[in-house]
Amino acid sequence: MGVQREEQGKIIQERIAEEDLIYERVDEEGNKWRKIYFGGGEHCRHWLEQFKELGEVRVEEVDSRGFKCFEEGGEKLCRVWLKMDETSLDDLFE
Repeated sequence: MGVQREEQGKIIQERIAEEDLIYERVDEEGNKWRKIYFGGGEHCRHWLEQFKELGEVRVEEVDSRGFKCFEEGGEKLCRVWLKMDETSLDDLFE
């Protein structure tokens, strides 16, 4: 049982490390989007309402296999993307 739990922990660490490398994308129309959140559940819904005040957002469902809390709870794991226009996130903090 301990070996299985350790193996699952390694898989999750790898998935999180991979997720950390995903931070920007360009859609089919050439629009730039920045990932501003990765998670799920009620917490995600609350943040999503706040993010909508910053501009256009998209939610992308992510495979939750390996994340036991999401699997057992039947919750979706999501990335939230913010469309970048003339105002970037960096400009918001100047």
